Amino acid sequence: MNILFSIALTTGVLSALWGWVAVTLGLLSWAGFLGSTAYFACPQGGFKGLLITLCTLLSGVAWAQLIIHSSAMLPQLSIAGYAITGVVAFFMCMQAKNVLLSFVPGTFIGACATFAGQGDWRLVLPSLLVGLLFGFAMKNGGLWLAGRRAKESSGAVAAE
Repeated sequence: MNILFSIALTTGVLSALWGWVAVTLGLLSWAGFLGSTAYFACPQGGFKGLLITLCTLLSGVAWAQLIIHSSAMLPQLSIAGYAITGVVAFFMCMQAKNVLLSFVPGTFIGACATFAGQGDWRLVLPSLLVGLLFGFAMKNGGLWLAGRRAKESSGAVAAE
């Protein structure tokens, strides 16, 4: 069983489980899939990738809250709200100088999920984080499964 097939298998099974968990817990299934996607997209894997993805998703939620609340204090249709968005987006990128915040797409995924969730970070955040854990399990479960199958295959060949 090759790695792609193994990861696809664990992703399929755990995606179905995630859908049930999201409904059962009242979480946003789409936000959970964004959390999973962020882990898959992070260049670092394993626990380091999990930590980096976690930090960037959290920072994205915080940056989005800053934009939402700052813009709310300004008159409607003011160009200042757009300027705030531009300045904050600049800092969302610049924070990547810190290794734990180096996955810029994770920051933007966290922010976009918060905007899509209409600023309800109390719902968006657990949805993203549980989804992130599912993404970790999907990818690493698939890698484990592929490794186990490869070990069994090489053992069978050696026994012949």
